[in-house]
Formats: sequence, C-alpha cells, structure tokens
Amino acid sequence: MRTLYPDIHPYQEHQLKVDSQHTLYIEESGNAEGIPVLFVHGGPGSGTSGAQRRFFNPEKYRIILFDQRGCGKSTPHASLENNTTQALIADMEKIRLLLNVDKWLLFGGSWGSTLSLLYAQHYPEQVSGMILRGVFLCRQQDIHWFYQQGASAIFPDYWHDFISQIPNAEHEDLLTAYHKRLTSKNEIERMAAAKAWSIWEGRCSTLDPNPNIVEHFADPHTALSMARIEAHYFRHNAFILQNQIIEHAHSIAHIRTILVHGRYDMVCPVEQAYTLHQALPNAELHIVRDAGHSAFEAGTTDNLVRATDDFARSRA
Repeated sequence: MRTLYPDIHPYQEHQLKVDSQHTLYIEESGNAEGIPVLFVHGGPGSGTSGAQRRFFNPEKYRIILFDQRGCGKSTPHASLENNTTQALIADMEKIRLLLNVDKWLLFGGSWGSTLSLLYAQHYPEQVSGMILRGVFLCRQQDIHWFYQQGASAIFPDYWHDFISQIPNAEHEDLLTAYHKRLTSKNEIERMAAAKAWSIWEGRCSTLDPNPNIVEHFADPHTALSMARIEAHYFRHNAFILQNQIIEHAHSIAHIRTILVHGRYDMVCPVEQAYTLHQALPNAELHIVRDAGHSAFEAGTTDNLVRATDDFARSRA
C-alpha cells in the first residue's frame, strides 16, 4: 500500500493581489521543472497544509498550493466580500498566468473537486488532467444531505451537538440559522457557531474516528473561515446553476480524469462520484471499500498516490 511522500518545504512563496480586497497565498515545492500540479483545497474555506504537498513525487512534480479567498494565509481572513465561485475560478487562472504554466494537473478533494471541475469547464485547454477525491457536485440535494437531513441519521449523536446551537424554532432551515450566527456581530456567538459547524464536518469525515482531524477542524482560525465561507457559499447554491457540473460534463470528456471516493463517505456520498462517472464514462472510478471522506485515510491515500505516480509515468 502506498503512503505519502516525505515532508518537503516550499522553494518559493507568492502573494498575489487579485482585487482591491483579497490577496492570495501561493507556494511552490518539488521540482521547478516538473509536471505542474495545482492542489485545490476543500471547504470552501479550509486552506492548505504542508501534508498536502506529500501526495506528489517531489522529483516529478512542480507542486503548487494556494489558499482560496478568505482562508489559510490569504487575506483578509474569513472575508465573504467578493467571495464567489466565479471569483475563485478567475483567481486560479491568474495564478496559472503568474507562474507561467501552460497546462496543469488539477488535484482536488471535496469542494476542491467541485472547483476543479468548474475551472476545467471554463478553461479545458489549460487542464492536462484531473485527480478528484470525495466528489462534491454541490447540488441542492447534496447540501441538504449534510446540513439538514441525511447524514443526521448516520451520526445522530454528533448531529445532536450540531443542532444544539440552534433553537428548535429554526431547525427547519439550519443553513440559514447558522449563516445568521456566523455573520453576527457578536464574536462569542460567531465562534461558537463556527466550532460546532466545523466539528460536525470533522467528526463525519472518516470511517474510523480520528481525533487529529477533528482537532484540525476545531482550530479557531480554520473553523471560522471554513464555517463562514461554507455557509455563505451553500446558502447561495455555490453561485452555480442546479446540476451545472453534470450538464456541462461533455465539455471536459476529453480530459483524463481519475475519481477516488470512499465507499462510506458520509459528507459527500459516493452516488456523486458514480453520477459524475456516468457523465464522464472515460474517467477512472476507484471506490475505496474501507474509507470515508478524508484524503488521509489509508486506502484513499494509497489510491491518490498511485494516481499521481501513474499520471507522472504517462507524461514521461
């Protein structure tokens, strides 16, 4: 079974001002002459971490990580202003031009898969391939599953903690109720909602309980940006049309795509990857029999590293 590559450090960091308010953090590691790969993180709003460099052979890949608007080392932190899917797609293209990349491999998980697919549909000629984990189509039914009814039946104990932040009278629309608190001027109320929101996601992200992942999601800096930005995006249906990814899948059918999805993913059920595979029949679909949503579960990590190694061999 394949494991992550050894830890490495960036050889270059950038600050890219993308509009009058937002500045993005970008880093490069690995081989400056290698295959360009863009790591597209999830959330939206979770930011990147050093462990995410380790899915790629550093001798083969020019590894590019960036923090999307409002999270990680990008500024201003947890900002919702001018923070839309269309803005993020435009930001990715600005990064490509800044770094003088012709075509790049997109490696995205969860929301990162959503954003990668949408970018590829806008700029198909700039994408050499996609490796997508925990596919999230961002349809209304997918958002409803995790934040209203669905995952609640699998994790009733964790769900109880999640809804305990909200009065019973507002339980019919938890997304709106959380958005109201996450945009409140009351800092204590805002942070309590952010931690409850993020811990719910962290607890549901792995097949076996993983306190390290829950702790990461509960970190106040991460929790605030992820909860605020996720609620902002999902309340606006991710700023895309219903079922947009599937209806426009034909435009990316020629791009080599590998899908990796945990059989027991309760954040983004495997039906989403299967539906995407039906729309992209030339894509490879790997369903990991003993995994949930996280990229750092052993079976999922194994599949992802094998995918990046295979892609590198195919470009040799």
